[in-house]
Amino acid sequence: MIARVRAGQPEAYAELVRAHTGIALRAAAALGAGPDAEDVVQQAFVKAYCALGRFRDGAAFRPWLLSIVANETRNTVRAAARRTTLAGREAALVGAEPVIPESADPAVATLETERRAALLAALEKLSEEHRLVVTYRYLLEMDERETAEALGWPRGTVKSRLNRALRRLQRLLPEGGAPA
Repeated sequence: MIARVRAGQPEAYAELVRAHTGIALRAAAALGAGPDAEDVVQQAFVKAYCALGRFRDGAAFRPWLLSIVANETRNTVRAAARRTTLAGREAALVGAEPVIPESADPAVATLETERRAALLAALEKLSEEHRLVVTYRYLLEMDERETAEALGWPRGTVKSRLNRALRRLQRLLPEGGAPA
């Protein structure tokens, strides 16, 4: 696909955009872009297109794109000099992907909402590097190799930071790790 884009076929890039927009939006929302998530993703796709000449042949596009999304999210948040609140992040995550089916039992839905809020609150208390590794690995469902590529870290670093982050999350969550 990248070779087709480099060969001057813009429809190939449109296919890449369609295939990766959902995960890019979830990444931007999970990393704090809030209502700016769509703008962040659009800018990330523009930057990715402009940087395709530096894209390494044979590398996976998704982790490369998500690292651009993460950097663009960071830049947007810093430039705006504001931090999105926990409620804003939760709303962005809920808006990005439905979590609880409408047909769910109200009691189950309430419990899931409470668990999500507890998890997001605990994630907020992690250091940025721990929050990033947990977000990429579990919220964005990237495997270990993709997470390492997206963050620009060795796989061993991903493993160790993820282990430390999960242990910290377990201590931060109610009832020793099981959200209420």
